[in-house]
Amino acid sequence: MSQHDLTLQLHRAIAEIPAGAWDACAGGDNPFVSHAFLSALEESGSASPRTGWLPQHIALRDGAGRLAAVAPAYAKSHSYGEYVFDHGWADAFERAGGRYYPKLQVAVPFSPVPGPRLLVNPEVGLPVAALAQAIAQAAGQLGLSSAHVTFCGEAEWAALGEAGWLQRLGTQFHWTNAGYGSFEDFLGALSSRKRKQLRRERRDAQSAGLTFRVLRGAEITPRHWAAFHRFYLDTVDRKWGSAYLTGSFWPLLAERLGDRVVLMVAEQAGEPVAGALNLMGRDTLYGRNWGAAVEAPFLHFELCYYQAIDFAIAHGLKRVEAGAQGQHKIQRGYLPVPTYSAHWIEHRGLRRAVADFLAAERPAILADMAALAEASPFRQGEDAP
Repeated sequence: MSQHDLTLQLHRAIAEIPAGAWDACAGGDNPFVSHAFLSALEESGSASPRTGWLPQHIALRDGAGRLAAVAPAYAKSHSYGEYVFDHGWADAFERAGGRYYPKLQVAVPFSPVPGPRLLVNPEVGLPVAALAQAIAQAAGQLGLSSAHVTFCGEAEWAALGEAGWLQRLGTQFHWTNAGYGSFEDFLGALSSRKRKQLRRERRDAQSAGLTFRVLRGAEITPRHWAAFHRFYLDTVDRKWGSAYLTGSFWPLLAERLGDRVVLMVAEQAGEPVAGALNLMGRDTLYGRNWGAAVEAPFLHFELCYYQAIDFAIAHGLKRVEAGAQGQHKIQRGYLPVPTYSAHWIEHRGLRRAVADFLAAERPAILADMAALAEASPFRQGEDAP
């Protein structure tokens, strides 16, 4: 298909695009790019002009009016809620007299979750390069300084690089299921010292007078969501962050995504006192938000890491992705993996400066990942238990 046969349109609400047409492009593997998740963010007032996320969703249609490709996109007046940090770029450009904001962000708001960002309808067969060109064109039409595709897939990252975008690497920590039949099987793959440590942490967490439950979809009641929102606000307050997600987002998410919403809950005397929210994809469990109203030994590790591993093994999932940052995850079996982003910058001087920065940053990221991998808790030549 010639790119001349395509029409570019920007949508200021995901509701302007039919869910079936959007999801035909997004596929069913990753819930974060689904129409259900993105619409829950917008309809709850979480991703909105109030929070600095103005929807500008990109749609390409062919001559017959079919949706050929889409990308979740937002005009941003700041760089918060993205987890790929460009504050330094913005500061340097504005000190030099430039105007970095607003910019165009192709991303899932508040969600450092790797996955597809350039969503192409497989029935149309549009090359990714055409959508990359459309994103840059959209930024130009809107008068924005730049466009940023964050936490994209590796193949998208490579295609964007070939299209002339600047490429950036990051690091997360993911757990991989090596065909384990149980949590004990997983522990058996660890060194003796680490195996004992994890057993002790689980034992201490589960002997703190708490009851742990896994709830899905409709099993999560308004009482649970009200408590979880309190936990979320408390976590935001302690981290000096901003509470972008509204109280109405959580139940709306469960309504839209059903059993793909998985809430690990700790209860005390029948009342929820801590929780960890996950979304389930086709082969991956994605850990997102967590919070607690009580302090208990290793409660965070139990709810966010060990319960997630238990769930993934029980449901035959290949991975657990537990969110951004956290080198402490390595000792719990979550190993470093690269994440990818790509950046289109209009101003030649800023583009050259960012390119130089990224050329120095990439080998440093790779060296850091290699060093972190050496701290792996898995057995290396040790006899099995």
